[in-house]
Parts: sequence; structure tokens; C-alpha cells
Amino acid sequence: FLHAVRVAARGDALLAPSITRKLIDRYVTQPPPTSGGTGKPLEDLTGREREAVVLVAQGLSNDEIAARMVISPLTAKTHVNRAMSKLRARDRAQLVVFAYESGLVTPHNP
Repeated sequence: FLHAVRVAARGDALLAPSITRKLIDRYVTQPPPTSGGTGKPLEDLTGREREAVVLVAQGLSNDEIAARMVISPLTAKTHVNRAMSKLRARDRAQLVVFAYESGLVTPHNP
């Protein structure tokens, strides 16, 4: 329980990476939506916010995103939160869905 509280306080996902991978695998094997995407333009995101969304879609935590982008964890969290706000995403899982539906991220076949 304490671990979950600490994870949530950092702004990281509570899902285990293995569960996130299963969710993504299941999502990408489904037929594409008939609406042709979310209708939310990528142009609303800055380049850094777009980069953060891609890294969220790869299952990275805020600390891992910060390391990849060479920024502080707080700045990484800010990029993620601003992207969520602009895209009206309730959580990181919705960011992942947006990233795939918009074509920002594509599935990799092993």
C-alpha cells in the first residue's frame, strides 16, 4: 500500500509494466476505430509534450521520461500533465490510446 501511495505521489502509473504491455498488445490487435482517430490535433502539443506522450506510450515513468529527455522529473511531469490537459485525457492510459490512434506511436512487431 505504501508503495502505491509513493508511486501515485510521484505521478507515476500504478500499473505494472507487464500489465501495461498486455493492455497495449490487446489494443493494437483490435481493428482500428471507425472514427479515424480521436480528432484531437497533434498541433496543440509542443514538441516536448509530444515527446513525453511517446515515452508515456512506451510505458516509461516520469523519472524515466526525465532521464530520456534530460530534464528534471518535475519538468517531465509538467509536460505529461500539459499534454493530458490539452488532449483532455483523464489518465496516462488515455494518452497511450491517443498516441496509437493518432499515429504518433506505432506497434512494433517482435
